[in-house]
Amino acid sequence: MIGASRGSLTKVQESLGSRQGDLSALSLELFAVASLIADEKSLRQTLADSGQTVAGRQALIKDILGGKVSVATIEVLGEVVANRWSSDRDLIDAIEILGAQAAFSAAQSSGSLDRVEDEIFMFGRAVDASPELQMTLTAPSLTSAAKAAVVKDLLASKADGATVSVLVYFAANLRGRRVDAVVDQLTALAAAQRNQVVAEVTSAVSLDESQIARLATALAKITGKQVRVNVAIEPSVIGGISVKLGEEIIDGTVATRLEHARRSLLA
Repeated sequence: MIGASRGSLTKVQESLGSRQGDLSALSLELFAVASLIADEKSLRQTLADSGQTVAGRQALIKDILGGKVSVATIEVLGEVVANRWSSDRDLIDAIEILGAQAAFSAAQSSGSLDRVEDEIFMFGRAVDASPELQMTLTAPSLTSAAKAAVVKDLLASKADGATVSVLVYFAANLRGRRVDAVVDQLTALAAAQRNQVVAEVTSAVSLDESQIARLATALAKITGKQVRVNVAIEPSVIGGISVKLGEEIIDGTVATRLEHARRSLLA
């Protein structure tokens, strides 16, 4: 998001962060509303139209959803439509982000956020390692319900409820987004729940706890925040590590150094 949308998202996220109550139920309802509005072009354009009065947009939310969702959901959506959005797509993205944030907040309260973060990361690795799964989740010929069913079958008996609800929703509602980009966003949102940032480390071999701790400490000095380190094993890097921290990539792998050497020789 850029411009007005970025500031609006920060406002509604801060407001949600102070909300109490059944956040798991709130998350599910926000996802359901996001899916509904995404399918109704004229509705989402009206709700995102700053030319319409705030009172009018909030009244529209109440007219459509009153009695069908909780008061908390109506209140959150009222705050969303009261803000300015650069596009109707940004408004839908914001409701989805709030849905994920509510799920992660509930997981934090129940003490399962660590597990949820690990499961989302491992799901992303599983998708990266399976071209068949990637094709299934992005196939235009498959319905949203079919994609949701695939993810539910993969996770239902193994993963935390928050993990299942979030990944099932986004699998069914990619709307042209890359799966890995969605997983990265969800990982970052989960980490932000505890004011952390995520570093995705790629290594040829597994790292022990002391190595991960030292790396997290070094990265914390750079970012000024606590850093959660997720390690992905990739033998093709040969040696060394690559660290992805937000948009920044620190690549110290042997494979990359060899490639640079090869290019220098060819030049």
